[in-house]
Amino acid sequence: MSNAPFELNGEIVAPGTRKTIWIPVSRRYTAGEVSLPVSVIHGRRPGPRLFVSAAIHGDEINGVEIVRRLLKRTGYSKLRGTLIAVPVVNIYGFVAQSRYLPDRRDLNRSFPGSPKGSLAARLANTFMTEIASKATHGVDLHTGSLHRANLPQIRANLDFPGSETMAQSFGAPVIMDAATRPGSLREAVQKLGIPIIVYEAGEALRFDEISIRAGLQGVVSVMRDLEMLPPIKAKGRRIEPFVARGSTWVRAPESGILVSHLKLGARVKKGETLGLISDPLAEEEIPILSPTDGVLIGGTNLPLMNEGDALFHIGVFESLATAAEEVELFQGNLDPTL
Repeated sequence: MSNAPFELNGEIVAPGTRKTIWIPVSRRYTAGEVSLPVSVIHGRRPGPRLFVSAAIHGDEINGVEIVRRLLKRTGYSKLRGTLIAVPVVNIYGFVAQSRYLPDRRDLNRSFPGSPKGSLAARLANTFMTEIASKATHGVDLHTGSLHRANLPQIRANLDFPGSETMAQSFGAPVIMDAATRPGSLREAVQKLGIPIIVYEAGEALRFDEISIRAGLQGVVSVMRDLEMLPPIKAKGRRIEPFVARGSTWVRAPESGILVSHLKLGARVKKGETLGLISDPLAEEEIPILSPTDGVLIGGTNLPLMNEGDALFHIGVFESLATAAEEVELFQGNLDPTL
């Protein structure tokens, strides 16, 4: 059975072809249009329609590189269904190297948007109308915020039909069973009845090779699980993701300089010293203690702390030892020197 032509923004993509489509978003005040770049790869045979989006926060650039590498792959002649790739959603923030839009709004708190609202609302509405509504599944790519890094992880509402299967097939070592936040893309897409997962890895404004390779491998794995791409024989033991039953942020009790040698993925125990807060004169050192057993899934890369700043993000698992072992296996399998 052959696939039907695919339409996006009034343009037709024939089965077995790929096309770049520029969706107008707004006009610059210096004249000229701001457009959303979309690459559509439309298979010869029908199947799922998967959107892969990145840079909803304009400074979260790992996902941009993941999408670029995804589009460079070969073998799409055997694609079933449609891949809708949007490497940069927040064009304004990406150009300005900023998380936000020019009006300081967070795009990921502006969905589903409105055609007559703020700039953020209009961009969100364009994405929902032209991209999300045409899809059957979604993968949204993110990183940690400025000076904060995340261990590669999937966030999803595992009770939503189809989401857990996608989360498991992605192959990240950690799955956070997370409720949706008001105004988020994930919430808006789920209200359309579409399963979506969010991949979090790395730090804003930085390329992290392990996070990028894991993200690319994960998206392709989801496509294979959805039977959009042919299956392949797995090399070595497949990562068995562990679902976090909770997480907690450890915050700075005082202002000062943070000294810590912990790396993402480290196993920590309740009461263990995670680091020290000191002052430049070394007159006082305050130990930062872990409030729980867990695995370090996120943390700050900036050593200069104000009281109350988030320092360490600890995921809590039923089987801590096994979860830590899977994280170590994951990191070894994706070592860029291999």
